[in-house]
Amino acid sequence: MTEIPDSPSLKVELAIIGAGPVGTSLAILAARAGFATLLVDARDPDATPPQDTRNFAIVRGSWRLLGAAGVHQALAGQTEPLRGLEATDGGRHWFGAPSVLFDTVDLPEDAQGEPLGQMVPAGALQAALDTVAADETNLTWWRNTRFSGLTTGPANALITMEDGRTVTAGLVAACDGVNSGVRKALGITTEGRAYGKSVFAADVKLSRPHEGLARQLFTPEGPFATLPLPGNRANLAWYMKTGAAEAMAKQPVEAIEAELNARFSDFAGPMTLDGPHLAYPLHLQLATRLVAQRGALLGDAAHRINPLAGQGLNLGFKDVGALIDVMTDSRSVGLDPGSDTSLQRYQQWRRFDAATAAMFMDVVDRAFSNDNALLKPMRGLALTAASRIGPIRRAMARQASADQPALPSLMR
Repeated sequence: MTEIPDSPSLKVELAIIGAGPVGTSLAILAARAGFATLLVDARDPDATPPQDTRNFAIVRGSWRLLGAAGVHQALAGQTEPLRGLEATDGGRHWFGAPSVLFDTVDLPEDAQGEPLGQMVPAGALQAALDTVAADETNLTWWRNTRFSGLTTGPANALITMEDGRTVTAGLVAACDGVNSGVRKALGITTEGRAYGKSVFAADVKLSRPHEGLARQLFTPEGPFATLPLPGNRANLAWYMKTGAAEAMAKQPVEAIEAELNARFSDFAGPMTLDGPHLAYPLHLQLATRLVAQRGALLGDAAHRINPLAGQGLNLGFKDVGALIDVMTDSRSVGLDPGSDTSLQRYQQWRRFDAATAAMFMDVVDRAFSNDNALLKPMRGLALTAASRIGPIRRAMARQASADQPALPSLMR
């Protein structure tokens, strides 16, 4: 890692604004690919990090990308293999609730015996990425530094920080989240809507072995999901109407456990809360475009979708892999990695995938989160077909695990 220079100005090939998992992984991989890189990180390294109770379902393709970033060793002992995905349609059914289960046998053979993915605590993932980033020799890391503004031209972008320092970059990557200041400075707008739902999230201790399965029960009110964690624990996500999840989060632990077990013990077995819990609202937000002159959007700055299948962060890692491929391919043929020509390839690659994922999650949520007498038989037929027809099941498994030929090279 290069320390902050004494001079107020710096020139780099890539400036990354935002140092969450997407921004930090991009910084590491760009530096390793030989690009002079700056990572702008608003976090204060001397402050105690806020408690982060989230757990990420990192699918197979994303786990490979993180392996290329060198974080697997730093995460040893802190992850739980994701060995299968099960979806069940709740409510009343004449012949039992239809369901589909797919696991590693539905994926292409893999010499390393990789599972579908890994469950990774958010705090552990960020700490591992920070550890690796600190040792990267081609990476300058400006910590406790906030973005202020930028101007762009045909050859580069001039970026200004709140402390007055500036950097000239061939390309600026906006990895600064759903309320991205870089996106606004680039003149890119967003579209979307509130889902009218919130999620109650918590870690729980299970009484039944989870066997590495992520399980999802679709109820008329919304999905209820359990994701496997070490020690036969699970991270649960309970979808409710906006206001209900927030009210649930304010209840005493005993009341929450009583409601959980009254509603879902048949599905998941008796559960007890294990640590803090929270509620948060759901929003759909898509950038109207992913690139502008000398700028590209990644992660939540580009797309925020329904977390129904855990695809949010994994879409961000696809963005990272795609941008690295675009930059290295452009350089290999003598093109400017930050030129309009190069960035249009990134836009074409990633915008369709993100929009498709958002629409698919929206359709699934609308179709399954109700007790409509007409839709219920169709849902049952769809799940039965997915369960019994091998090509459909395998296609779903490959999509869910990001194990497809058209993925960025670091994810294959």
